[in-house]
Amino acid sequence: MTTVNARSTAGPGEPFKATTIDRRDVGPTDVLIDIAYCGVCHTDVSRARGEFGTTTYPLVPGHEIAGVVSAAGSEVTRFSVGDRVGVGCMVDSCRECDYCRAGLEPYCRTGHVRTYNDTGRDGQPTLGGYSEKIVVDEAYVVRIPDSLPLHTAAPLLCAGITMYSPLRHWKAGPDKRVAIVGFGGLGHVGVSIAAALGAPPTVLDLTPDRGDDALRRGARDYRITGDPRTFTELAGAFDLIVSTAPANLDYEAFLELLALDGTFVNLGVPKKPISVDVFSLLYNRRSMAGTLVGGIRETQEMLDFCAEHAISAEVEVIHADQIDEAFDRVAAGDVRYRFVIDVGTMAADRQ
Repeated sequence: MTTVNARSTAGPGEPFKATTIDRRDVGPTDVLIDIAYCGVCHTDVSRARGEFGTTTYPLVPGHEIAGVVSAAGSEVTRFSVGDRVGVGCMVDSCRECDYCRAGLEPYCRTGHVRTYNDTGRDGQPTLGGYSEKIVVDEAYVVRIPDSLPLHTAAPLLCAGITMYSPLRHWKAGPDKRVAIVGFGGLGHVGVSIAAALGAPPTVLDLTPDRGDDALRRGARDYRITGDPRTFTELAGAFDLIVSTAPANLDYEAFLELLALDGTFVNLGVPKKPISVDVFSLLYNRRSMAGTLVGGIRETQEMLDFCAEHAISAEVEVIHADQIDEAFDRVAAGDVRYRFVIDVGTMAADRQ
């Protein structure tokens, strides 16, 4: 066992506090990663505050992990000490089902193991990247290209692959008209990925203040969803709409923006069940879909793609003592566009 510094919360509404956690010994196929940076995802906020699903406390969140390999097991073949690596939303799966064998580990028939707030195959709780080190089987680790700074690459391990996977699956490219709903932690990365795929998207957002940023990152257009002209002028304009909004929308209005055989992909998790008039789907043969993150192979593909096209997240690096403040700002939408914890500050409170 290795004891490392971490930050945890004891329950909904409880502040994050300095603590220590134990990491398992490095097994034959494991790598030990010295975490340099960990992104703060909206899911971290929702899990820590008990807003969806079941949360087990004390909770150590974090699934946007970027660091350096400091030890490798005797059977490790893909990584060596000193390699720059990342860990995303999962750290294991059954590896045997047809989905796992196809590189679709998030859809594992027996369920993948989340990086935190889950139980590993060894029966121990998984604890995330708000900590100094983590031990992960090499099969669930990806290489971060040298051209990507670790602090701006960290959010790609969730936000990046969450956007890349649906854009690739629904074949975003020069022959597709694409829109992205929401220009935040996911959306700002997704705009650049879509543009690099040859499908500069239209951004549909609540307020005009992020329009310049969206255009700078590759958007074709930026429209305000509160303006009724948006929905009349863009009726039938898109083949693919990817929504990052973690809230219930007027789905009928958004579906009207789809052309024949268009697809609306929901990435956000609304607090209430989705309700749709079926006629909104029947006309124009529209589809509604959802997706999880991509598999390990696709995550590596995404990182290599982002390196090739100089795509990374825009981040605000914070001290570990600022996690609670960052959570409040994420909940309020007050971040451009991703908080990233400097894990070198994890050791102790500044007070």
